[in-house]
Amino acid sequence: MTPEEFKKLFAELTNFKENNFHPLVWIVGEPKIGQGVYIGGFSEVNAKGAQVHIGDYCDIASFVSINSADSHKKCIGLSDDVDRKDITLESHVFVGSHSVIKAGAYIGHHSVIAAGSIVGPGIIPPYSLVMGNPAIVKAGYYKDKLSGQS
Repeated sequence: MTPEEFKKLFAELTNFKENNFHPLVWIVGEPKIGQGVYIGGFSEVNAKGAQVHIGDYCDIASFVSINSADSHKKCIGLSDDVDRKDITLESHVFVGSHSVIKAGAYIGHHSVIAAGSIVGPGIIPPYSLVMGNPAIVKAGYYKDKLSGQS
């Protein structure tokens, strides 16, 4: 089997469409992904039914979920629909391994989402450090550190 045949068969068997990142990155829908972005294996970007924008030069580690959908109300019978909201990561955002970026999140540029963090709906200011579950936001944490660089 040639590599091209394997890629085609893999995509058919797993529903992972071919992408420019890693063969085990699962992309659903049509997210807008900027230049110089890295997405590690076993990560998910779910943009089905919503706008997901990942800015330039973001680094998304392995095992990260960026998911615009929330189906819990549908699952338990409180709604007939899946709730979908947009997600934005501005440029130069780092997302650590095993983190979750939930529907409605807006993450400002030059921010760091620490490994294992859960980021819910809301606005994270630029240069922030975000960590934990529930997320603790240290707004502007990196601003002074980056302004001293030349």
